[in-house]
Amino acid sequence: MTTDVRGTANGNAVADGNELREPARSQQLTQWLVGLVNSRDYGRLAELRRPSVSENAHIEAGWIAGWNDEEHRKVFEQVAFLFAVYHRGAIEPSWGYGSLGYAARRIGSSIGRGPDDAGASRLMDRIVASRRPPQRHLQHAIARLRSCGEPPPSWARLADDIARWTDRQARIRYRWAVDFHAPPPRTARNTRTTTTTTKDTLK
Repeated sequence: MTTDVRGTANGNAVADGNELREPARSQQLTQWLVGLVNSRDYGRLAELRRPSVSENAHIEAGWIAGWNDEEHRKVFEQVAFLFAVYHRGAIEPSWGYGSLGYAARRIGSSIGRGPDDAGASRLMDRIVASRRPPQRHLQHAIARLRSCGEPPPSWARLADDIARWTDRQARIRYRWAVDFHAPPPRTARNTRTTTTTTKDTLK
């Protein structure tokens, strides 16, 4: 009997058939970043929050992408910065989940979130309209998620998505927009309410 596990929540090595594969480099980046929070390495996390200065921590994050992949090194440094922004003062790491578009649905307040929050909608419009990875707007989105007390996107997926930003086949901006504007999932309660209302109307 073979094992077929396509991924794990924390980015550990995954089984595929009878072979055990190492996690993708973006997952390795997340593991390293999570390790900084778990070990209370606030010095390096503080370095990562200074994007305009080439600190040792930035270089470490970039090297996870590989020594001959300059484009991915830059992306990894950007994601490491966003991770550090979200985890300022945090004592527990958050691996995050979903795309940035899906995460942005959680931005807002009790009045409305995601598409129902004007600020979140404007921010998402700016992000998906950018032809290059909009680091400043992404920072704003991550900061908003932190201030709302909401989970971030998957850091590994964020790194992969930013790296494919200009890939027309990947259509990252479109996928983020779809995730942001997707209707909320229908719950059993909503289904019962709709059924009852329909029956009442037919009487």
